[in-house]
Amino acid sequence: MTESQAREAICRIGQSLFERGYVHATAGNISVRLDDGFLITPTDACLGRLDPGDLARVDLAGQLQGTTRPSKTLLLHRQIYAAACAYHAATRCIIHTHSTHCVAQSLRVQGAELLDPITPYFVMKVGHVPLLPYRRPGSPIAAADVVEAIHRYGKQGTPLRAVMLPRLGPNVWHDHPEAAMAILEELEETARLQLLMPNAPSLPPEAIEELRQSFSAVW
Repeated sequence: MTESQAREAICRIGQSLFERGYVHATAGNISVRLDDGFLITPTDACLGRLDPGDLARVDLAGQLQGTTRPSKTLLLHRQIYAAACAYHAATRCIIHTHSTHCVAQSLRVQGAELLDPITPYFVMKVGHVPLLPYRRPGSPIAAADVVEAIHRYGKQGTPLRAVMLPRLGPNVWHDHPEAAMAILEELEETARLQLLMPNAPSLPPEAIEELRQSFSAVW
């Protein structure tokens, strides 16, 4: 993906997420890792009204290139890329939203993970979603929490594609923007199902193992 294509993809996905209610007002952000830096949505930008030329660009050291101020979550995105690429080198896009059902589930659940493995596509496409401690938006401690979770799960042989910041929203990542958006969509739909059916049983271990063997499930 060229830089021009990445800029267009960020704007296209931002508009799609905004129009379908995954983000609202100026909540959420999207970034893409380039070979020589990062593109990220500007601070306090509405994802539904992005312009390709107005995205912030920083170099690999995080230094601003241009005049557009990047999202305050830039540090978090850079640390996610550094950690996630240790287990999936092709990681290229991160999306953060304040998706309603995920946030609602984070207010209800008490466990270490946001969701149970209740559907095969959640097991196959999303996998584990650690529910991290609450931190204020933009906190550097939140970045450390995310990095720790990525390495903890990665060393166990279950690389992460998402984490949940309680009361705030999920961060998801994959190897291109459309794939990251698909992870987010599956995650939010599973959260909606879990809220509708809070006592739904998890898939049994043998069903999860069958998915692993048949579809390279990430659970």
